[in-house]
Amino acid sequence: QVQLVESGGGLVQAGDSLRVSCAASGRTLSIYGVGWFRQAPGNEREFVAAISWSGGSTRYADSVKGRFTISRDNPKNAVYLQMNSLKPEDTAVYYCAGRRSLSTVPMVQSNEYDYWGQGTQVTVSS
Repeated sequence: QVQLVESGGGLVQAGDSLRVSCAASGRTLSIYGVGWFRQAPGNEREFVAAISWSGGSTRYADSVKGRFTISRDNPKNAVYLQMNSLKPEDTAVYYCAGRRSLSTVPMVQSNEYDYWGQGTQVTVSS
């Protein structure tokens, strides 16, 4: 079983950048597909970005395409979400999720993932 811990959230202004990290322990993350999801108050959890186990394939929600970049460093057992040109509507708790998978197709549905972190708050002020 893998444990996932997010970090790097915070309060920023619109237009700023922020990088959130997802660190894994317990098992190597290198054979896991990983996704980032977010949930704002009163809203359902929504897909943000996903990356295949090798890092060779990525997927993004339309709302973040061109602004966010997902990447991974398998030797460090970590996945990152670089967020640029942040908007107030990006305010949410950001969660990383993992599933053991050697598929080259990143998973975009939350019910495809088995493991979740506790989340990190990102707040973007206008």
